[in-house]
Amino acid sequence: MLATFVVAGAAAPASAQLVAMKDGPVVYGHHHLTVTDVAAHRKFWVDGLGGTAAKLGTTDAVKFHNVIVLLRQGTPAGGTKGTTVNHVGFTVTDVRAVLARVRAAGFADVTQAEAPTTSKVVDGVATNAAGTSTIAYVMAPDDVKVELTEVKAQQPAITLHHIHYYATQVDAMKAWYVQMLGAKGGMRGTFQAADLPGVNLTFSPSPDAVAGTKGRALDHVGFEVKDLEAFCRKLEAAGVKFDRPYSKVAALGIGIAFFTDPFGTYIELTEGLDAAVK
Repeated sequence: MLATFVVAGAAAPASAQLVAMKDGPVVYGHHHLTVTDVAAHRKFWVDGLGGTAAKLGTTDAVKFHNVIVLLRQGTPAGGTKGTTVNHVGFTVTDVRAVLARVRAAGFADVTQAEAPTTSKVVDGVATNAAGTSTIAYVMAPDDVKVELTEVKAQQPAITLHHIHYYATQVDAMKAWYVQMLGAKGGMRGTFQAADLPGVNLTFSPSPDAVAGTKGRALDHVGFEVKDLEAFCRKLEAAGVKFDRPYSKVAALGIGIAFFTDPFGTYIELTEGLDAAVK
């Protein structure tokens, strides 16, 4: 299984969950999960990883620095592995402490199975050959894979770091996110990558076809956008076909739109989500 031990610069200290919004117009906003047991997921994301329980209207949510996890009750068709979004990644100041909390909450570490074969794994924590990077992999309920990479000097204690995409057409996928969402293309270690404020989008080649995310445990990924209505018009002009065109959800005070990228990732665009999650 491919993984990385090279981490981009840690984000700045948090005063609100989506602090990168000031650096928009497009930033990463949320992971939207379809889950069999909301309480079990809340225990994982709050007790295990250290997020803060919240609500979006009647929907359960968990807030982290630069990402919101939304939990919708349902029956997912499968976990994240085998889809275009293989896993999500956070950086933490103390990977062993987080791993201990995850285990204490009753959830499994899967580092031995998921870490690169060149790494050394001791008690669920992997180090690279040079001994300069430390990571662990844990599995949330419904087989949602999460990577934890240690960055001791960062503040806060945990922050979103990356979304790890898998594709049979890595170059095309990267180019699409650069062109359509304005991400800045580059590399993350040996991986093709692109950056948006607050998140790295990492792209790995998959030898096998991957499934789309819609209907899986991580049903869709969400980007927060300034002036969303105008941005949707721009995407439509560039050929994007919306599953749900731009509209306002008056009860929540947010704007939303949905579409599927050319590779199968279901995407929600929002405006105002940060203020609506309380």
